[in-house]
Amino acid sequence: MASPALLKPFTLKDITLRNRVAVPPMCQYIATDGMPNDGHHVHYGALSRGGAGVVVVEATAVAPEGRITPGCLGLWNDEQKEAFIPVVKAIKDGGAVPGIQIAHAGRKASANIPWEGDDHIPESDPRSWQTIAPSAIAFGAHLPRTPKAMTTDDIATVKQQFADAARRALEAGFEWIELHFAHGYLAQSFFSEYTNQRTDAYGGSLENRCRFLIETLAEVKKVWPEHLPLTARFGVIEFDGRDEETFANSLYLIKRLKKEGLDLLSVSMGFTIPDVHIPWGPGFMAPYAERVRKEAGIPVTTAWGFEVPAVAEQAVAEERLDLVSVGRAHLANPHWTYAAAKALRADRAAWVLPPSYARWLERYSLGQF
Repeated sequence: MASPALLKPFTLKDITLRNRVAVPPMCQYIATDGMPNDGHHVHYGALSRGGAGVVVVEATAVAPEGRITPGCLGLWNDEQKEAFIPVVKAIKDGGAVPGIQIAHAGRKASANIPWEGDDHIPESDPRSWQTIAPSAIAFGAHLPRTPKAMTTDDIATVKQQFADAARRALEAGFEWIELHFAHGYLAQSFFSEYTNQRTDAYGGSLENRCRFLIETLAEVKKVWPEHLPLTARFGVIEFDGRDEETFANSLYLIKRLKKEGLDLLSVSMGFTIPDVHIPWGPGFMAPYAERVRKEAGIPVTTAWGFEVPAVAEQAVAEERLDLVSVGRAHLANPHWTYAAAKALRADRAAWVLPPSYARWLERYSLGQF
């Protein structure tokens, strides 16, 4: 039987993944002062042992004010870097490539963790902080606070914070980095006309609205080695009725980012405004990712709706995606890749399990108790 496409290796730069399954960033909201802890160690080690090719650690803030919530991870100091080292080791020991997403939440920062409200922390609360954005425009809905419009000095500071966080990620042992340029956070806010009303070099024209993202990538590239994958997650569409215009603008940016050294794009949505109509369904972002792959000539992944192994397999086999990002299904079953291998009737050699697991599960599958 031919090996499923989903379980074939994938090489990007000097890094080879054992298969095409990626665990995308999923915030756990269990950090204190940005510090990784035993919960992160156990969580990411378990995901790696489950068989995925790359495990990308959740959105990790490049500065304290870049956190979404007080429970988010950070990489703005060396103490945090040292605390990430055992997390990286746990991922590598499980056989996956250790990745990390570095981020700045912009105007969506200073929020309560989801199960405590998922809304902005009141300004009177000592846990809150001043949010920043390209322009002083609030998101609205459950995030009503108006951010401070960034000065050019603020912009220079944040670009350097991304570079410093990338350097610390490398020193901690990460081999795959993802810049969070999506989901209405700071970088996406610079790109979007909804949130960027600047009149300087960082606003107005498409070229200017792309500038912060391109320059941030360039700063990271100065410290991130050429042989390791430099990737980003970016919202190519808003589902706001202006889809083709937004996608065309996004494609322009993606081509520029590729020229500047981007190796792979995680194709996502903008989430820049609250009033949108998202057509949730199995693999619904795959057509947009496929277009990016073909029209920009860059490897891609995307998430949402790939929890059924057959759907994930089809997306890779038809060369719509290079990797499939499977998120919440991995929370339900950290061994999702093993389950997918069985569902796709892959040879037992493709089960990608630690020997101590594989022996007993193979006996169990044969009815040998």
